[in-house]
Amino acid sequence: MHTTFSRIALLAALAAAAVGCNQQAPSGTAGPAPAAAVAPSTPEGTIAASVKALRDNNITALLENTLPPAELAKVKSDWGKNMQEPVTDEDRKQFSDTMTKLTAPDAEAKLYAQIEPQLKEFDQKSAQQMPMMIAMGQGFAQSAIQQSKDLNDQQKQQAQALLDSVAKWAQATRFTDPALVKSAIAIMCKAARDMNLKSVDDARALSYDQAMQKGGIVLGAVKQVLAVYGLNVDKALDSIKVEPVASSGDTAKVKVTYTAFEQTFATDNDLVRVNGKWYSKQAVDQWNKHQLEVAGNATPAEANAKPEAAAAK
Repeated sequence: MHTTFSRIALLAALAAAAVGCNQQAPSGTAGPAPAAAVAPSTPEGTIAASVKALRDNNITALLENTLPPAELAKVKSDWGKNMQEPVTDEDRKQFSDTMTKLTAPDAEAKLYAQIEPQLKEFDQKSAQQMPMMIAMGQGFAQSAIQQSKDLNDQQKQQAQALLDSVAKWAQATRFTDPALVKSAIAIMCKAARDMNLKSVDDARALSYDQAMQKGGIVLGAVKQVLAVYGLNVDKALDSIKVEPVASSGDTAKVKVTYTAFEQTFATDNDLVRVNGKWYSKQAVDQWNKHQLEVAGNATPAEANAKPEAAAAK
């Protein structure tokens, strides 16, 4: 059952990535209109609506705005199948024990007391290795970015710049700081109480819409924990601005400008219209290619041909 909400978190992350943005330049600078001010029927409005959904922790709206229709339909149809997966007594016990620990009246104090020795041990033995570990992780991520076939040159440059900033932030953050750890624990405990799931069977009984609401609680908690450690996602989302670049028939290009880690970034996002709604062209292309590969009849030419048509099926 732990994989259920992992799937929700993954879907939210993928949908957020499809939005293709985080923040914008400081207030007072000239630029395009704020995201929230754009009509949702336009290409730039589609991005604005997705940003708002992410800001509101509304995973249902986020997925509807960012996933191609066929992919969203599959997500919903698979939900019921996933809920029929076998659950062992060990799974039930682990879920129940975890939720009991997180929701007990004195959960915050007990959990901190449990991990405090580990924090001290980490500071004594492993803290000096952190810069090397971060650098290694940065190197692996850089290689993945450069080898990615799903990113264009501009997106690779932006991803590289963001990766460098994340590495600098990680280097400067003491994740074992007692005050920060206590705040993070308090956030996780509150989220567990708000979810109000005492057993695996409670979770399996959730409908798709109910599960997305619970996933929104998880997403909100993750954003709060990041804010504790200096990454305020909501503040970033509030500063997003978008503007149309070009539009022709069922294709469009939208510029997204934002700031992250006190730097300004800008990227162009290609969109396609499917059944009257706009979606990330990259997401539609990937879904179309995946469907053809699953069918086992895709040639390289077919995999890249008219992705919007396949997504509309």
